[in-house]
Amino acid sequence: MLPEACVANIISFTSPADIFSSSAVSLVFRLAGDSDFVWEKFLPSDYKSLISRSTDHHRSFSSKKEIYISLCDSLLIDNAQKLFKINKLSGKVSYILSARDISIQSNDQASYWSWSKVSDSRFLESAELITTDRLEVNGRIHTGVLSPNTRYGAYLIVKVCKHAYGLDLVPAETCIKSSNGGTVKNIAYLCCLDEKKEQMKRLLYGNREERMAMTVEMVGGDEKRREPKGRDDGWMEIEIGEFETREGEDDEVNMSLTEVKGYQLKGGIVIDGIEVRPKSLN
Repeated sequence: MLPEACVANIISFTSPADIFSSSAVSLVFRLAGDSDFVWEKFLPSDYKSLISRSTDHHRSFSSKKEIYISLCDSLLIDNAQKLFKINKLSGKVSYILSARDISIQSNDQASYWSWSKVSDSRFLESAELITTDRLEVNGRIHTGVLSPNTRYGAYLIVKVCKHAYGLDLVPAETCIKSSNGGTVKNIAYLCCLDEKKEQMKRLLYGNREERMAMTVEMVGGDEKRREPKGRDDGWMEIEIGEFETREGEDDEVNMSLTEVKGYQLKGGIVIDGIEVRPKSLN
């Protein structure tokens, strides 16, 4: 049997998933898989800064493995306005930027937005749209805090209230813009299609929706109707777009969703934040 130090060196070149499963092979593999040497390789380089910026920064840890597992459970940082998380099996990094950490036009005006604690939110406050004819949401993140050589997706986390209105008439424009010059645009609807409501709108407005939507689709959308999708946490998400990270690069990525061309009053959507996570965790 190889010495523990040799086994630790070998498995440090595998993945967290491999290390968790190899611990059942033998005592040597289990001890090697618990070593700080191994888990140091899988912790983000800024893990000490992340812990110091967390709401639980006074917590002490007995090992690097314990730190890794705690980061897999998620960590609220920066005055609880961001959530950091590591995927347990891949070690890939994800962030959720709270509604307070992103830019929402007119979010300080009570006639447009209402801020309150939502029971199943991760954050202290979420933003509910009261009414507006111009919806503009922007967030940004630096690729240096993410996992390198990884394709990421950006998702606006939302809920649609029962009293919502004006969200399904015109699609919003989504955009991912990187400081390296890359820009990807698309369109997405703010709520899912309701066939009964669609039939009623066609009776009342004729082809007004099609004519209004054409003004948005000209920016580069395709024929696919993009709608919010359900999440495991009870919220829904609208995909803003995707981008790639590269080893050694620290580009600023701007993520935006806007609906300003329809001049349509809308309300009843709750914004919890923007999640940036790997498109694939393999």
